Amino acid sequence: MSGNGTPERIEALVIGAGFAGLYLLHRLRGLGIAAIALEAGDGVGGTWYWNRYPGARCDVESMQYSFGFSEELQQEWNWSERFAGQPEILAYANHVADRLDLRRDISFKTRATSAVWDEAAARWLVETDTGRRISARQLILATGCLSSARLPDIPGIEGFGGAIYHTGQWPHGGVDFTGQRVAVIGTGSSAIQAIPVIAKQAAQLTVFQRTPNFSIPSRNGPMTEDYAQTWKRDYPARRAAARQMRTGILYHLNPVSALAVPEAERRAEYEARWAAGGTAFMAAFSDLLTNREANDTAADFVREKIRGLVHDPEVAEILLPRNHPIGAKRICVDTAYYETFNLPHVTLVDVRRNPISRITPEGVEAGGATHAADSIVFATGFDAMTGTILAIDIRGRGGLSMREAWAEGPRTHLGLMVAGFPNLFLITGPGSPSVLSNMIVSIEQHVDWVCDSLAHRQRHGFSVMETTPKAQDDWVAHVNEVAQRTLYPQANSWYMGANIPGKPQLFMPYVGGVGTYRQLCDEIAAGGYPGFVFTAGEQVRAAE
Repeated sequence: MSGNGTPERIEALVIGAGFAGLYLLHRLRGLGIAAIALEAGDGVGGTWYWNRYPGARCDVESMQYSFGFSEELQQEWNWSERFAGQPEILAYANHVADRLDLRRDISFKTRATSAVWDEAAARWLVETDTGRRISARQLILATGCLSSARLPDIPGIEGFGGAIYHTGQWPHGGVDFTGQRVAVIGTGSSAIQAIPVIAKQAAQLTVFQRTPNFSIPSRNGPMTEDYAQTWKRDYPARRAAARQMRTGILYHLNPVSALAVPEAERRAEYEARWAAGGTAFMAAFSDLLTNREANDTAADFVREKIRGLVHDPEVAEILLPRNHPIGAKRICVDTAYYETFNLPHVTLVDVRRNPISRITPEGVEAGGATHAADSIVFATGFDAMTGTILAIDIRGRGGLSMREAWAEGPRTHLGLMVAGFPNLFLITGPGSPSVLSNMIVSIEQHVDWVCDSLAHRQRHGFSVMETTPKAQDDWVAHVNEVAQRTLYPQANSWYMGANIPGKPQLFMPYVGGVGTYRQLCDEIAAGGYPGFVFTAGEQVRAAE
């Protein structure tokens, strides 16, 4: 019901219809729990619905970037490339939604604007931008970690005479840059994928780089039947092994230190990883993310490769990452990114030396010069992990807002619950492996844990579940302590919230690894959920 009438009553409300939202609806239906999902877009797919920029592609191999909960889904879907592009991943999401008949429980073009915990009823009252009001016992945020696109605060954007695009909110009909002068601002992951594709169309391409990033060639190519079948014949064992890996991705992690082998052997390992392509480069040695001297050997190798790929030595030097350890920002994978700067119509502007001062009607002004543009592409990233959550006015016990609770940075227990917000669950939230992992592996683990906790409450007659402040404090301390053992905090990355002015600086994901994290979560569930409180009417049980 809309307006101010009696709100609809539902047992579970899911926000988002990406891969997390889809799997949630499937699992909740299996438990007999009535659930619906709200989705701001007009289709499923989450990040793969919104991110349609040229060259958008997953950096996890297709055979692993897919659901593992259904043998039928695994066997019937066929990927066309080693690393799937956005259109194919979106097609897969639609296939899953149709195969499992999930659309009937999704309300599209509906964005949650507020969620208030009703203490007396022990329910969440959610309001939407369509005027819809919903009362839900459980509220589960499957809002995605990279779904709040942001434009930088550059004067003059509104006065630009051409077209403006953001890689995270790309027009669904696509964009033809043929014959255009195009400016790309930013050189993160989406830019590294988009720039080579845009360069094939544009008459002139100007790239504005503030911080160079490390990128490894993807070596993408057509999926062969033999390779697909090696996975399909052995999916159960391979999935089980991947779930115990640090990243949730099955590849060979060399157990040896980079400093424990002769230089020739170390170089041979890097060469082999470079030739194979993909993010498995960072598994070349065991200590690349914990020992700066070891990390330097990998970073120097990649910088040497960049110098070899880029013909102009001055341009190559600008493209060399120097201000962070390799892998401390999410390492990128590319197809001919560095080679694109050899093209005569592609220009690189070093924004550190020539800061962007404003956008003019004609183009981008940097270092006192105006670079003419017909279109500007902002590849300036997202308010990662927290932006979409905080876009909803969420108020828990005593009217405490999530924004107040997270004023000094996001605080969670296991990345799953927030103290003071009963029956509110986060999927791949801050404090979990999340963006450091194969997201589908982490999504499945989180959804299973949440749904298993709901089944536990059904069996024991509990209606409310929440985490304790002490459990949350202990987990936040552990997340920070583990992060400090690594090189990750040495980079001003979106992992730290560094790309958002005024955002508190702390390392948001859990570095301990997917396998370690899964074991911790499983032990908590098996032990009766210590650190969580369960309530049923006047009956209260605190799991000690």
